[in-house]
Amino acid sequence: MAITTGRAVRTARGGAAGAGGSRGHRGARPGPIRRALTRHWYAWAMTAPVIIVVGVLVGWPLARGVYLSLTDATEANVGRTIGVNVIPASYEFVGLRNYLDILTSGLFWERLGWTVTWTVVCVGLHYGIGLGLAVLLHRKLRFRSVYRVLLILPWAVPGFVAAFIWRYLYNSDFGVINAMLKAAGLGAVGWLDDPATAKIAVIAVNVWLGVPFMMVALLGGLQSIPAELHEAAEVDGATPWQRFRHITLPGLRPVSSTVVLLGTIWTFNMFPIIFLITGGGPGNSSEILVTYAFREAFTGVRNYSGSAAWGVLILALLVVLAMVYRRALRRQGEVW
Repeated sequence: MAITTGRAVRTARGGAAGAGGSRGHRGARPGPIRRALTRHWYAWAMTAPVIIVVGVLVGWPLARGVYLSLTDATEANVGRTIGVNVIPASYEFVGLRNYLDILTSGLFWERLGWTVTWTVVCVGLHYGIGLGLAVLLHRKLRFRSVYRVLLILPWAVPGFVAAFIWRYLYNSDFGVINAMLKAAGLGAVGWLDDPATAKIAVIAVNVWLGVPFMMVALLGGLQSIPAELHEAAEVDGATPWQRFRHITLPGLRPVSSTVVLLGTIWTFNMFPIIFLITGGGPGNSSEILVTYAFREAFTGVRNYSGSAAWGVLILALLVVLAMVYRRALRRQGEVW
């Protein structure tokens, strides 16, 4: 009886110790974040510098801009140092007043309308002309490499350099374009003096700069489509248009979805072309959202809070556009 009781006590103690050990083992088990850091420490170490740089160069200015957009900060009430005198900041928190002022003004919607028109026309021409050139260069042509280099050259030219060159070409008195028109017996055109021609001029420059990127990206997409598909369709009697519609365009869909989104974001914020060629003029006819935000912050009495609010609204518009575009692609079965 005593032996049985002793065994039962030892068994109970062992079970309790085992349960306690199990609880201790479960408590010491690392969490998912710790496991990820332990398992993939090399990847985290390699990406840490990039994360830090992005946080400093993007995260902090973005947070600062959002904060300023909720204040009434201007050139007159921000903190500054004049000689040995330190003037403290006196601006105040005003909440969403800047956003309400912008959204209830007709100026924002007018600028937004032209910005959307500018973006749609430019991206449409980028894609259409780029696709045509890509299809042409995908075929076997003599001097095809030379054509590719010549067509890529505009992409290699910095935007501000291209803007100054085209501004000279559009000059009413000494520009090459008007000289060619006069040589052909036509009258000179004040390209940058009229709102309609100024808009056409900046669209033409942006298309000239943006087509090479579309062409290169779509050419890579064309080269990834198996040639056997076109050969089989041709054997089955499909016309060139049918092969283009049912094989080429679906095969380019993954590439097209990406380059169209990138082109839309870049064109929506294409500051140097508008600012350096027309300066937003004549008047304010060619001003887009991003150039107006710049003017708010750096011309006249600098309205830092208003400019920050314009910037936040531009970012919000692009984020919403990207989300809607991504959802549309998912509905079509695209993975992005």
